[in-house]
Amino acid sequence: MNIISDEDRPLPVLMIPLRRCGSHALRLRLNFNSDFYSPYPLHIVDLMPLLPLYGDLSDDRNYFQLVVDVVGLQAVSMVKWPDVVFDPVEIFEVLSGQTRSVHKVAWELLLRVGERHQARVVMDKSLDNVHYAAELLELLPQMRFLNVVRDPRAQVASINRAIIHDFDTILNVRTWLAAYQAADRLLAEHPDKVLTIRYEDFLTDQQMALRQVCDFFGIAFMPQMLDIRGSAEAAQIAQRSALWSSNHFPPIIAHADKFKQQLSMREIEIIETACRPYMERYGYTLLTDANLPVDANMAMEAEERSRQGRQQAWEDLKQKNYRDYILRQCRADYLANLKLRLLREPLAAPPKPAALAR
Repeated sequence: MNIISDEDRPLPVLMIPLRRCGSHALRLRLNFNSDFYSPYPLHIVDLMPLLPLYGDLSDDRNYFQLVVDVVGLQAVSMVKWPDVVFDPVEIFEVLSGQTRSVHKVAWELLLRVGERHQARVVMDKSLDNVHYAAELLELLPQMRFLNVVRDPRAQVASINRAIIHDFDTILNVRTWLAAYQAADRLLAEHPDKVLTIRYEDFLTDQQMALRQVCDFFGIAFMPQMLDIRGSAEAAQIAQRSALWSSNHFPPIIAHADKFKQQLSMREIEIIETACRPYMERYGYTLLTDANLPVDANMAMEAEERSRQGRQQAWEDLKQKNYRDYILRQCRADYLANLKLRLLREPLAAPPKPAALAR
């Protein structure tokens, strides 16, 4: 069994802190450099609620089941990693003697696909993994982070219309805050490992923003990055989903203020009230008095609106884009079936402490 040391592998990078920040736009452009590789993200965060059901990962059977299921999750991804098939038996054998973690499994797949592309830097665009940054740094101490911030009003407006999060401003601003707070903790503890850029600066000057990122990763900026129309992957995913339809075109600066047509002034004030410190830090001008905190009743109403909105969004997707619907449903069904199986056939739990075992 040939185990490669971390120092001989590509540099691992995680983009943070939250989706709908222009992350695909950056990923696709950076992929023009052959030293860099970032495939469509695995989004292991969707498997995390099931992790306790795998029991004690020091038990080989449990860990092997987790490896098999992570490999399966990659196989049902909406966008396939080209020309790659993973053998879970071989992955398990390589990892069995190392620290056991679902993140270790996911990154083994990522690093392998990066090595196949002869990349020196491999980036995961699973931004939600910002909440697991501490564990990731224990597993991969050389990891770096690309922190892409965006005006919370624009980001929440975009999230509200995406099928990947909730369907209400109040709930999505809560998600926004949690992600940015997690990024803050990482910045406080490891400032040298994090590069922060604003999405709006990328919109106004692509070259400057991309050069910053390339310098941080230790790769060369390439002029081809400025013409996304040359990316075959961008063309492919733009046709797959309405969420990605703009990724095969140059960025539109006017879209930075699109939220003004998408959100009510009440929603804007809710966002500005909650996110004011971040808006002031990153230079976003307030439009309201920012004095509308969310109370318990507002949150309960938001949950119900979101539930109804989710049902309608899936029905709309089913009618308007059957391919997108079926691909997303296939992945959702895979995760639901994992849960049913794990509940039906529980794996070995961690051993009880001696004091409790008597």
